[in-house]
Amino acid sequence: MHPLTTAQNLAALLSATLRIAHAFMASGRSVDLTGLDRQIGLVCAKALDLPPEQGRTLRPQLIQLLKQTDLLASTLPAVH
Repeated sequence: MHPLTTAQNLAALLSATLRIAHAFMASGRSVDLTGLDRQIGLVCAKALDLPPEQGRTLRPQLIQLLKQTDLLASTLPAVH
């Protein structure tokens, strides 16, 4: 599989995971976010491995992932 396609597919899967996690948390269910940081790191690493012109095509997906991550973080309970 082409590296750009791999990165796009990983970003799409992560986006779906974030949407599901947010929906669960918004409905009051608990969600295990273990490993989410590794998946985000993997997508970022794949993006950085691309030639610049290909990496730029991934930018909108990465921005969307950031927004989804921020939204999910806003639903996390505060830890004292």
